[in-house]
Amino acid sequence: MHSSSRQPTEIEHEPLPAELADSLREDSATQGWNLMILALHHVFHRLGWIFKTETVLIPAFLDVIAGAGWIRGCLPVLNRFGQSLPPLLASSHLRHARRKTNWVLGTSLLMGLLFGVLSLLCWQLDRRPWPGMPLIFLAIYTMFFATSGINQMAFNTVQGKLIAAARRGRLMSLGGVGGSCVAILAAYLLLTPWLSLSSGAAFARVFGSTAISFTVAGLILLLIRERPDPREATPSRASRVLLNVWRTLRDDAPFRCLAAVTILFMCTFLLFPHYQWLGRVTLDSSGSDLMWWVILQNASVGLFSWLAGACADRYGYRIVLRCEILAAGSIPLVALGLSAWLTPETRGWYALVFFLLGLIPVTVKSLFNYALELTREEHHPHYLGTLSVCMAVPVCGAPLVGWLLDRDPTLVFLAVALLISLGGGLTFLLHEPRASA
Repeated sequence: MHSSSRQPTEIEHEPLPAELADSLREDSATQGWNLMILALHHVFHRLGWIFKTETVLIPAFLDVIAGAGWIRGCLPVLNRFGQSLPPLLASSHLRHARRKTNWVLGTSLLMGLLFGVLSLLCWQLDRRPWPGMPLIFLAIYTMFFATSGINQMAFNTVQGKLIAAARRGRLMSLGGVGGSCVAILAAYLLLTPWLSLSSGAAFARVFGSTAISFTVAGLILLLIRERPDPREATPSRASRVLLNVWRTLRDDAPFRCLAAVTILFMCTFLLFPHYQWLGRVTLDSSGSDLMWWVILQNASVGLFSWLAGACADRYGYRIVLRCEILAAGSIPLVALGLSAWLTPETRGWYALVFFLLGLIPVTVKSLFNYALELTREEHHPHYLGTLSVCMAVPVCGAPLVGWLLDRDPTLVFLAVALLISLGGGLTFLLHEPRASA
């Protein structure tokens, strides 16, 4: 007993080989540098995102060029489709890429290009309305989210490669708080004067700012320090990738439980485009209200990112997900209550809904970070792609939800709240990866 108990101590104090010691020092220094670069990238990413907020500005733009509830209901479908199948199909190529950061850089630049095209198209709205503009917008929107889905998967893969698990919460906190502060300042200074212009001029400026921000976010990654991975075999075919999704869900019980939690939680996206509609229809909200909704939502993203990141680094992501999802289940109920109790004179309190909605993107980030801890680094792209597919499952019914909202919004909001709460209940069955680490 004594000899066996002393052996680990003797091994721990053996001098490290010189090459290994240099490697560890380099890894520690490089990891701190990369954490700051990735956080800065996220700051500009958030700056671009505030000008295309899915709960406020994008639905408001679609109401300008279209107006029907079922068209607005297409947004979550196209959003999640773009962020599910394309990342999954690209996951094998990403896994075999020697430099994962190049994928984040390239997709960020493409995201900027797509919104640059949309900005140019918006300049024509005031001169000559196009009957086909809704279809053109939805096509660009779909391409954007296909690119964004691959971008998100690549970013998470990069942080899985370059940032230790116990420091990923710090990255979430720095990027979330910094991004929210910069985005809020930009929205406060720019959105009110822009939204007071004609629709075409307003959204041309809004989407042009998004294009510039995504482009800068991509270029920042030229500063990253990433060692190339060794060359591996040819990427898998699409049919094999899809088969691996089934095998992962069948054979990995902890991930299967995460998939069930994710599917139920993602029902929240069924209502994402409709919170602003509910406020405008019932409370006669104005362009100034839209600006404050955007600001409060992004402020809460920063606050919740800091809280979730700090708690996750200390206690793990399971307890963080439990609190986040159970809280998310209350948002539809809060929206219904405020829309019923408030008046146009007291409509300012409806902004509380958008403050709470800042929790949603933070929860999505927590789901991906939790998934990273369930498997080894070489399997990260596949697990992230598979989780993205699970996220798309519930939003297939979004057009139907949009159609039902025009008839009985109360029933729809209550049903979604129940489904999200069931997902929160399932978090009590989740495995804690760090307990067995």
